[in-house]
Order: sequence, then structure tokens, then C-alpha cells
Amino acid sequence: MHHRAGRSRPHLLAAAVAGLLALPAAAETPADPGDDAPWTTEAVVVTALAPSAALTVETDPRQPRQPVPASDGADYLKTIPGFAVLRNGGTNGDPLLRGMFGSRLNLLTNDGTMMGACPARMDNALSYVAPETYDKLTVIKGPQSVIWGPGGSAGTVRFERRAESFVDDGARGSASALVGSWGRRDAVVDAAVGNPLLFARVTANRAESDDYEDGDGRRVPSRWYKWNSDATFGWTPNAGTRLEATVGTGDGFARYAGRGMDGAQFRRDSAGLRFEQGGFSGALQSIEASAYYNDADHVMDNYSLREPDRTGPMPMPMASNVDRRTSGGRIATHWQWQGTSLIVGADHQRNRHRERNAMGVNTYSELPWTPDARFSSTGVFAESTFALGDAQRVVAGVRADRAAATDQRLTTGGMMPMPNPTAGRQRRETLGSGFLRFEQELATSPFAWYAGAGTVERYPDYWELFSADTAGTGTVNPFSAVKPERTTQLDAGLQYAGAKTGAWVSLYAGRIDDFILFRYGSGGMMGTTTQVDNIDARIHGGEAGVSLRPSAGWKLQGTLAYAWGENRSDGHALAQIPPLEARLSADWARGAWSFGGLWRLVAAQHRVAADEGNVVGRDLGPSQGFGIVSANAGYRFSDAVRLTAGVDNLFDRNYTEHLNLAGNAAFGYPADPVRINEPGRMVWSKLDLRF
Repeated sequence: MHHRAGRSRPHLLAAAVAGLLALPAAAETPADPGDDAPWTTEAVVVTALAPSAALTVETDPRQPRQPVPASDGADYLKTIPGFAVLRNGGTNGDPLLRGMFGSRLNLLTNDGTMMGACPARMDNALSYVAPETYDKLTVIKGPQSVIWGPGGSAGTVRFERRAESFVDDGARGSASALVGSWGRRDAVVDAAVGNPLLFARVTANRAESDDYEDGDGRRVPSRWYKWNSDATFGWTPNAGTRLEATVGTGDGFARYAGRGMDGAQFRRDSAGLRFEQGGFSGALQSIEASAYYNDADHVMDNYSLREPDRTGPMPMPMASNVDRRTSGGRIATHWQWQGTSLIVGADHQRNRHRERNAMGVNTYSELPWTPDARFSSTGVFAESTFALGDAQRVVAGVRADRAAATDQRLTTGGMMPMPNPTAGRQRRETLGSGFLRFEQELATSPFAWYAGAGTVERYPDYWELFSADTAGTGTVNPFSAVKPERTTQLDAGLQYAGAKTGAWVSLYAGRIDDFILFRYGSGGMMGTTTQVDNIDARIHGGEAGVSLRPSAGWKLQGTLAYAWGENRSDGHALAQIPPLEARLSADWARGAWSFGGLWRLVAAQHRVAADEGNVVGRDLGPSQGFGIVSANAGYRFSDAVRLTAGVDNLFDRNYTEHLNLAGNAAFGYPADPVRINEPGRMVWSKLDLRF
């Protein structure tokens, strides 16, 4: 194992920002500013985001953020009120929206699905996403859209790259570099060349960090390294026709303080094809079709980034190589009749999972693959917007899916194999989803509001059918027992936009029938055991924000996020619900300079369900509240060169997040679960270039 020693101390910004307090909030960035748009100094560093439309948040993931995120998608989502992250170590956290986890969130990259392979989600989907290589991040909260695939009861997250367009022969590009404490080094390059007929674009990134230190100066095992490279080639014979082909790959490793193994390989191979045709006369506006292929080849072991724990359940070198191949496609037609628009389409997805496991160093590569699961889903959808006037509209959608899963395991039980009673069995379900929403826009008043209702039936995912050890009493196994989950939810919101003041609030209340819950128990020398059950639950909560411009150059903002959940079947709290969180910010910008500060306040969480949760995390007990101050500054040398810098956790507080994994004994953590501490003071600087 190789580590860089040394504890970084602030040196970039202390004099300039030590007196600044709190958060540069909700930067409402343009949906797609484009690389040719000049930078402004306002909201140079993003610390929180306000909605851009009803239940929708859009942002440019290339903008600097505070706290500086790891090079994966989950940390970027934390700047959106309502999101929380289950920390793994230094990277690859698992996102939750309003306390909802896993496939309750639809995660899409260029409208394709990238699924991880680890049975414990060590390589969740966002582990393979390099956000700064995308142009736009869109979040839709709640069951309020049906056009982006099945499930998605909590919401939909889309990372998108814009469509390239060249009027003449030309080229454009951008690059960025970030350095920070604990050996943090990031580099991103994005370049395109083309003419009115053809274009090519290449994006690439490389990012790494050593183990970080907490606020008490203790090293937390968290070292990681990643790289990605993607290329897009396009043909645009006229203004209404576009054909694109994409290929990409990436890899990395990550050391995990909260797991018995580390991620030694995160190999990604991707390909896609997209066609768009517009310019029709009549009601049909456009047709779009896309296909994708994503393969995650993941290796986890206990010897590449640590020494095997001689006293634990895995005293000898061990490795597991898991692989998931996901492919699919989507076709959608867009229609317009006066004040009515309609999207009608269909999508299909299939994936297969396989594995190979071995004792010894790198011996797994000599073994054949063993398939264990296959999934498929085919859906049809229709979503329409009806204009009731200049400022009012009704949005509605319906969706039907046919989902199937096949159990290919011949045995179960891991190191003590037993015949699998559901070997070769296939499950099929027909699922329905729909929503209805009314929106009043700002056209006739400074207020806007919306109210809607939605329902989603979600098919159990791989982790819910295959990862748990057992299901409820009297059942054969999780594959045969776990039922689809149904969420019915009301959403409502209000927004005010004044000359110097803005405010918004988004509320929700829902009922979840057959909520899929994991329960943890002691497995003796083999660690913990898991049981998965269906329960009934209810949830409610909301997010709110306010912004104020008291004088020229100044902007004050604040956001609040609250989530509540109850296990109705057992009469206690629903597990893995994040505590109340507030973010307060102050920004000042004039000329080429900008300064900002962030104060993140998180309340204690006492509503817990001990040893209940999801496939990744469980409630470890009550947690304490904390407050973290960060600061940043920026200087724009020109429209093409920008420098930003910051200090995260300015006062070097030692704290832990409520949603967390317990430290692993191989790194010296005690047998009783102890949460992993967050990073201490981190100093960083980022340079952005456009050319």
C-alpha cells in the first residue's frame, strides 16, 4: 500500500475569506449556457441550487462547487436541497433523494442506464459518472414524469451532453485543473471540431486523492483514482437531422473505510447511437431514437489497497470480479396542436449479471464466469401538456411496463453453498405509473405555484432480489418473495420572484405500499446477515429557499430540507431518513472578483430504526448535529480564464454524517459500529480555461 503523508493547512485564502460567513446559495444557472457564453462573476462557486421549474432543477456540472465534490455524481447532487449521500470513503457515495434510495432514483447518462455490478453497490451507477465531462445536470423530483424509464418513484437524475452545432469550419474547447489538500488532483479536457456537416467531440478526465484526515487529524482510509474518456462523432446534413455515435471507457480504484473489501477496478465500456429528425410540417414536430450499451467490470479485493485482516472473516487474500452488461433503447415522437404538446414513445432495457470469486492474489482471472441474474423491462409512455391560458397549464402522463427477472443461480449460501430452490425460475410483472399536475406560472403575478399527484409501481431491483440472505418468515428466498413497490405521492410548491427578493417552497406527502426494507442481524464470524421484507410506509417533507439582494454586488441565500418517514407496519421510524439540513450563504461580486461563504447546519437525528435500512447502509443509532463553515473566492482574468479557490470546513470541525457506513475492523475500527468521520479542513484551487 502506498500513501502520501502530510496534513495540509490553509494557505490560499485564509486572509481573504476567514471573516466571511455562510453559503453562496442557489445559483440558478442557465440550462445550457454553451462554451461560447462569457463567464460572469456572480455565483462563481455553487453551494446550493433552486428549482428552475416545477419540481425541476437544472445546473451546469462544470461549475466549481463547495464543498469541492469527489469526481463522481453523488457528491454533485448534494448541492441540490433534498439530496443526501451514504458515504463509502473518499468517493462513490450512494445518493438518496428525500430519504429514498437505489432504483427509486432513475439515474441516466445521455439517456442511457449504467448499472453497477457489486452485490453491495460498492460501484453504484454514479461511480462511473464524471460530472465535469457533461454539460447539463437535470433533476426531476417525485413521480412527476413518465418519459425517462421505469420506476423512479423518488425522482429522475439526468447527466447530458449538448448537441454540437457548427455554422462554419471551426473548433472549440475547454479545460480545467483542480488541486487540493491530501493530494487531490483533477484535470478535465473537452474539445470539439467540426463543420456544418460533420463534427467530433472528445471529453476526458483524470482525478485522484489520497486518504483524507478528519478534524482531529486522524487518517481515514479513502484513497481513490479515476479516469474517463469519451468520444462523440456526428452527422448533421441539415438543420432538422442529426445522427450521433458515442464510445467511451474508464477505470479507477477506491479504498473504503466502511467495507471489508476495496474497489480495485471500475472498468467501464460504453457505446451509443442517437438519431433526431425534425422539421416536419403538421402536428408531428420531431422523432428521436437512441440505443446504448454499458458494461461495468468491477473487481473488489482485500489485498490491493489494504492488508487482509487476519482476525476477521476474510483472513486470506480474496477477490470477487463482478460484471453487469446493460443495453437498451428509446424512441419518442413529439407532437404539437395549438396549446397542446404530446410526447409518445417506448423504451426497452435489459441487463445480465455474472461473477467469479477466488482465494489468492489475482487468481480470479483464471476462472470462468458464472451468470446469476437476467433482467428486462419494456415500457410505453405518453406525456402531455395542456395550456389553459398564457400562464396556466395541466401536465399529465401515463406509463405501462412489462418487467421480468430470471434467477440463474444454481446454488446460494456463499461459502456454504446449498441448492437454489428458484434456479432457472422467471418472474414477470405488469406495472403502471401516472401523474397529473397543475401549474400556474409567473406571467401575471410575482407568484407561481403547482400541485400534482403521481403513482409509480417499481419492480424490485437486483440488490433487492439477489443480495439479501433471506426474506420474510415462511418464504423460500428473496427472489420468490419480494413484491413490487407502489408509491402514491402528492407534490405542491410555491415560488415568489420579486425585484430583489426570491423565495420557493416544495412540499410532498406520500404513501408507499410494500416498501422494500433491509433488516440487519449478526452472522457471527461471517459478519452481518440481511433479510429483506415488504412493509407499508408513509413519507412527507419538503425543501425551501430564499434569496435577497440587499445592495449592489451582494446576494444572501438560504435553503432548508426536511424529510420524515414512518414504518407503518411496525409502528416506528423509517430507516435511513436524513436529518433536517439548512444552508446559509453570502456572496459578493464586483468586476473580476467574487467572494462567498457557506454555513451548512445539520440537526441531530433521533428518529431511527436500528439495524434497518437498505442494501448499503443501516441506521447505526442517533446522530449529533453539526455546523460547518466554508469560504471561497474567484477571479476572472478574461472571458476565457477563471480562477477559483476555497477552504472547506474552515474551522477543521470533526463530525460525521447521519447516513454513513460503520468503519471496518481491518482499519482498526471497533467491533461496535462507529460512523466514518468526514474530511477536516480542505484547501483547494481550480483553474478553468476556454479556447
